[in-house]
Amino acid sequence: MTPAGPERADAPDESPEHVVRHRTEGGTAWITLDRPHAMNALTWDHREHLIALLDGFSADPGVRAVVLTATGRGFCAGADLKGGGGGGERVPGDVARTIRRGAQRLVSAVLDCEKPVVAAVNGTAAGIGSHLALACDLVIASDRAKFTEVFVRRGLVPDGGGAYLLPRLVGPQKAKELMFFGDSLPAAEAERMGLVNRVVPADELEKTAREWADRLASGPTRALALTKRLVNDSLDGGRSGAFEAEAQAQEINMTTADAAEGVTAFVERRAPHYRGR
Repeated sequence: MTPAGPERADAPDESPEHVVRHRTEGGTAWITLDRPHAMNALTWDHREHLIALLDGFSADPGVRAVVLTATGRGFCAGADLKGGGGGGERVPGDVARTIRRGAQRLVSAVLDCEKPVVAAVNGTAAGIGSHLALACDLVIASDRAKFTEVFVRRGLVPDGGGAYLLPRLVGPQKAKELMFFGDSLPAAEAERMGLVNRVVPADELEKTAREWADRLASGPTRALALTKRLVNDSLDGGRSGAFEAEAQAQEINMTTADAAEGVTAFVERRAPHYRGR
């Protein structure tokens, strides 16, 4: 629920299609948050559009990887509380309902996307903006990026899955430190703690993200989707459940054309050519 700063009078078109831009290139869907005057804070409509895009990419065979990035100095400053999504008298249950239908659905859309999602974090990621990045499967950060659990500064409880994501990434003690103090975490420190896979110079962020996405997009798409689910689900259950899920995932995957291609290529001593089928 991180509030954004004041908007300029000459703000550009704020429709979801203009703020959450997307294009597909060579099997990779690029989603770009393009609201730099507001540090890419998301209104309710922008968030719904982003959720719909991620859901659509799961079912689109032409999309085999997703990159999420942004323009300007910020990756995402959180939720724009002035941007709509409710009004009038508040009644008990409204806040919880808003969180469930908003921030939590957004983070779940990333976690549940059946294609690997790479975050290319160009700048400040605060509040739900930080959780949006950390929910991605791989995180590449510009050396100018910062991650901030800003909620405590506003007297708020972290939402958007923060108390779920952070302990799983850095452990409970570090997660509490980040959430209790709300200090800005530079990209290099985030990498050291395990929140970020790689930090690169700002002018190399898009190039690195493209290289990673190209590798993912040329990989065995269904195997990657099943692997993602296994890893995410393993954090919430025990060994027996994880082992059974692994066996079932392999059973499903062995019916794909890519699995057959991978085995054939190994036998024939050549590089496999995966088609995402």
